[in-house]
Amino acid sequence: MTPGAERPPGRARVAADRRRRRSRLGIGEGGGRALVVAAVSTLIVFGGLGLVVVNAPGWPQVQDKFLNGRVFAESFPLIVSAFWVNVRLFLIAEVFILILAMVVAVARSLPGPAFFPVRLLATIYVDVFRALPGVLVIFILGLGIPSLRIPGLPADPFIWAVVALTLLYTAYVSEVYRAGIESVHPSQEAAARSLGLNRGQALQYVLLPQAVRRVIPPLLNDFIGLQKDTALVSFIGVVEIFRQSQIRQAGAFNFTPFFATALVFLIVTIPLARSVDWLLARERNRRVAGVNPGVGPGVTVAGPTVGAR
Repeated sequence: MTPGAERPPGRARVAADRRRRRSRLGIGEGGGRALVVAAVSTLIVFGGLGLVVVNAPGWPQVQDKFLNGRVFAESFPLIVSAFWVNVRLFLIAEVFILILAMVVAVARSLPGPAFFPVRLLATIYVDVFRALPGVLVIFILGLGIPSLRIPGLPADPFIWAVVALTLLYTAYVSEVYRAGIESVHPSQEAAARSLGLNRGQALQYVLLPQAVRRVIPPLLNDFIGLQKDTALVSFIGVVEIFRQSQIRQAGAFNFTPFFATALVFLIVTIPLARSVDWLLARERNRRVAGVNPGVGPGVTVAGPTVGAR
């Protein structure tokens, strides 16, 4: 076969993957016709569901109690203002989670019998906090610890909310980091060691940069979950978006504030979720096309397929 007569396998796979994604969206090989069919079927399905709901016998009562325009207009500004407490919780906890999760992941990856106690402690921590329900940890830390009245120990529920979320999500994110570290081919470390780098330098300049790059989409998924779980801290007295909606619901005897809260989370979370999907697709296409991410200075990527003939 003459050169150039066949498309490179990597590019062919990328093109096939894009065709599959278009097919799932209903705009595959059929082009415009498929798009029209998808739009019509979507309108029929959702239009039918809407007709069923609005013609239900109890729809007027549900509309008044959950979708009241006057209550929504009165509650929405207060609920949006309270959401900034969730944002503060999320941002502060995220900084601690990113750092502590990396420490735990590295501790669980340390080789040799001398580091067995470190690996054991890290494993126990991860297993315990992945097994406990989040709301239970928040209750114990937010209500139990301040009740000890230890001098110098803070009693602010916001602080204990940050601590609880950090402990919970550090356990999950550390496993994401560890999966990324273990996904790097052993030849990467072997190449770094052959260049004179010790274990710590190989970890810093070769393994961790590649691992972090690979796990960015899963990390973003975890942080979407963290953003939603900030609503759990309302149980220990932090007046954030969910607690504010409870206050408004109790004052108006109407559930519309909960709808307003759900709307805020949808507006914030859906674009983040779509961004994660885009990053996952980009990383998958990069790998399929054979593009290798860069590593630390002076080290050549030596993945399992690099240099294969």
